[in-house]
Amino acid sequence: MADSREVMNIRQASQYLGVSPDTLYKYVYEEKIPAFKLGNRWKFKKTILDSWMERKSSMGEGRGKKKPRAARTAAAGH
Repeated sequence: MADSREVMNIRQASQYLGVSPDTLYKYVYEEKIPAFKLGNRWKFKKTILDSWMERKSSMGEGRGKKKPRAARTAAAGH
């Protein structure tokens, strides 16, 4: 297996993502971040986190376009 772990626990994932374990727990419970339970412990798969971060970063570029389009659609319906 490579040096970086494919499956990380909450502490490893929080270090990888640069957030505190408490913040990561909050995101897990709010279903804002992909995680799974193994026994009674939350686990994070590195490749899934990487894909999630890619999606989030690409969404940030188009974020300004989504709301106005939805607002125009809603305004057109009234």
